[in-house]
Amino acid sequence: MSDADLTRDELEDVRDVFDLFDFWDGRDGLIDASKVGDLLRCVQLNPTNDLVKSWGGTEKTGEKQYSYEEFLAIYKQTKNVKEWGTFRDFEEAFKSFDREGQGYISAAEMRHLLTAMGERLEDEDVDEIIKHTDITIDLEGNVKYNDFINKVIAGPPMK
Repeated sequence: MSDADLTRDELEDVRDVFDLFDFWDGRDGLIDASKVGDLLRCVQLNPTNDLVKSWGGTEKTGEKQYSYEEFLAIYKQTKNVKEWGTFRDFEEAFKSFDREGQGYISAAEMRHLLTAMGERLEDEDVDEIIKHTDITIDLEGNVKYNDFINKVIAGPPMK
């Protein structure tokens, strides 16, 4: 994917986010590799932590730095990933906790799934997801997981 494959808006967004992180990091034209995942998420991509690491992101600050051009290459690579998980992948994960096979999981089990398995989320992140998906918890404390999955895949509502 060349620069010509990206829209002007995409290039401007990537540059703006890079410059903002560079500003916070000392204005030297470089961003720390530990911030690569954060930058990608700021430009509407959603890579896994493993994917970020495989493309040069680090956990520790100060190990490596990237110029704008180097980060742009990582952005293009991430943008080319077409699938971050399908509805079926997520549905299978939730189904294993659906004891009655009715399409519901307890809200507590859902929170446990999100905070203790796979790429673990923090409680605050789960609270934010629940807030933005506006899920309904029934009188028995259960959530219809297909609705939840669809809302998460759709992403946060645009304002």
